[in-house]
Amino acid sequence: MTAHALDNTALADALDRIAELLDARRDDPYRRRAYRRAAQTIRTWPTPLADVLEWSGRAGLERIPYVGPRIAALIEEHLTTGTVQRLDRLEDTVPVEDLFEALPGIGPRLARRLHDDLHVGSLEDLEVAVHDGRVAALPGFGDRRVRALQLELASVLGRGARRRARLRRHREAPPPPAGRAEGPPDVATVLAVDAAYRRLAEQDALPKVTPRRFNPTRERWLPVYHTEQDGWAFSAAWSNTAAAHKLGRTHDWVVLHAERGERIDHCTVVTERRGPLAGLRVIRGREADCARHYQVRLPTALRHGA
Repeated sequence: MTAHALDNTALADALDRIAELLDARRDDPYRRRAYRRAAQTIRTWPTPLADVLEWSGRAGLERIPYVGPRIAALIEEHLTTGTVQRLDRLEDTVPVEDLFEALPGIGPRLARRLHDDLHVGSLEDLEVAVHDGRVAALPGFGDRRVRALQLELASVLGRGARRRARLRRHREAPPPPAGRAEGPPDVATVLAVDAAYRRLAEQDALPKVTPRRFNPTRERWLPVYHTEQDGWAFSAAWSNTAAAHKLGRTHDWVVLHAERGERIDHCTVVTERRGPLAGLRVIRGREADCARHYQVRLPTALRHGA
């Protein structure tokens, strides 16, 4: 992954968000499709678009598939000013109730109550209200409806991250040995990337992004790290999940995405708080492998269960 892949990802996210808001106001379907196609292309484009703009100007952007003059102008605006007025106007003018009504089980009346009673102004704010119990306290939101809403919001808001993880990066990687399937990254490699990310984040030496989820003040606080180790392309960031916020682990849990060839792996590295591995950094789901790495003997039940 290039050092500037984050720039392309931010651009693609902005175009996807425009398409979502056009969906909410039932705009022209061809226009919506154009933004999504351009976003998908940009997300996997092998060259940073900032470099394309510098080398070839707006005409160079327009040579990218599905990037016409209008979208090229938006890209140039984003790269030069850090914002897109078109997106800002849509965020201001699309009624938030329209976004809520697109969720299962939310009709016009419930959408208005979510907005008026809880003062939530976005899907991200609504997700926070679901997790902190405010939605459940509203009449008409039983356990089943709250749970369905929680799952749908997790799906909608996490869609971009999952889509990015599925798309192949344009690079070559050595194939796995014949007759043996590609396995996950080596434990030592994952832990080395985790250590480098935490060290650089503590030194404030990494670029930061503005998470859309659990970030009502829209603060740019989440450091991201991209590196290549042992033939794997890694991306690392603090966990920005409901569980991490609830348990106060947002600056302990590190989520890593790794890609090599066709193989894509996701894992979370945490500081173990109990048992033989207490105090050590551990890859969730690979406790036995970590114990072997640290030369720590686990109880029999843990060795077989991990």
